[in-house]
Amino acid sequence: MTATMKNPRRYFEEVGPERDEVAARPPVCLYLEVTNRCNLLCETCPRTFDELEPPADLSWEMFTRIVDQVPDVARVVLHGVGEPMLVKHLPRMVRYLKDRGTYVLFNTNGTLLNAKKFPEIVTSGLDEMRVSLDAADRATYARVRGKDFFDRIVRDVGRFTAHLRETGATRPLVSLWLTGLKETIRQLPEFVRLAARIGVHEVHLQRLVFDVAGYGLARAHSSLFEATRREEQTTIDDAQALARELGVTLDASGATEPGLSLQRQTGDRPWSACRRPWSLMYFTAHGRALPCCIAPFSARGYDAYTLGNATQQTLREIWNSQAYRDFRRRLLTDVPPEPCQGCGLRWSL
Repeated sequence: MTATMKNPRRYFEEVGPERDEVAARPPVCLYLEVTNRCNLLCETCPRTFDELEPPADLSWEMFTRIVDQVPDVARVVLHGVGEPMLVKHLPRMVRYLKDRGTYVLFNTNGTLLNAKKFPEIVTSGLDEMRVSLDAADRATYARVRGKDFFDRIVRDVGRFTAHLRETGATRPLVSLWLTGLKETIRQLPEFVRLAARIGVHEVHLQRLVFDVAGYGLARAHSSLFEATRREEQTTIDDAQALARELGVTLDASGATEPGLSLQRQTGDRPWSACRRPWSLMYFTAHGRALPCCIAPFSARGYDAYTLGNATQQTLREIWNSQAYRDFRRRLLTDVPPEPCQGCGLRWSL
């Protein structure tokens, strides 16, 4: 299985315009949920409200079994609905992938980023570490993330970027992420200022994912993706101007411009633009194959859109199984699978 990626930081699914129920090429990207455990209770996360699967870490045996079936995979994302830094063999997983030339990243809440872990993170070869902070002050952080770790995270991320400078290390690239809620968007300029102060030169505005029933703060009236008001766009414009002044790159999920990223997609079937079922595979900590990383946030329960199981099938068997073929075919119709029905309308493609 061969895949190429000229610019992995601007990763787009390498799929041509012609799509049908059979994927002509193997996946170029794997999402591996190295754990579904977490030490926070974020109001925007489904696992705060539901037990999606029993608590588990992806075993080393399952990890190697999956990745060894795609030896030339271009990119691997080591996170799902849990906190990856809870997994003790995470650096070993990164190194295993880096030894074959794979681009590797994960998102973390930053609560476990202590000085003892700095050397092993750097020497693992990790390409990117994305820190989901979601607030520019302690009170807002506690409300959105469920616990009061703000000051500690800011301190430790600053210490980590200082460690990179002092050792001359160029990887991992560290970025801060803010979920674009109506409750937090006004903090975006100060969030940019905070990033610059602690030595982080990339900030990303993350689009809110929510289902119609609603998970905590993940409700329609919290979402900027429903309709961005003029004052919210002004805040984004101010943050972009400040970022340029401070030498910080301000981007948005999907590698789009922040303001545009929050707008509703056009067309009658926005979900049909998705290339994920033809380019990537997502596995939970139990080996369950899901269509993408958005699916756990977009529909209750996994049973209705489970596409296979790596404990019982090979990736080749899963990739063009009847379940995957049916999913792809429905995605190109007026009645897409349940987790895709709001995609492009209420959350990110």
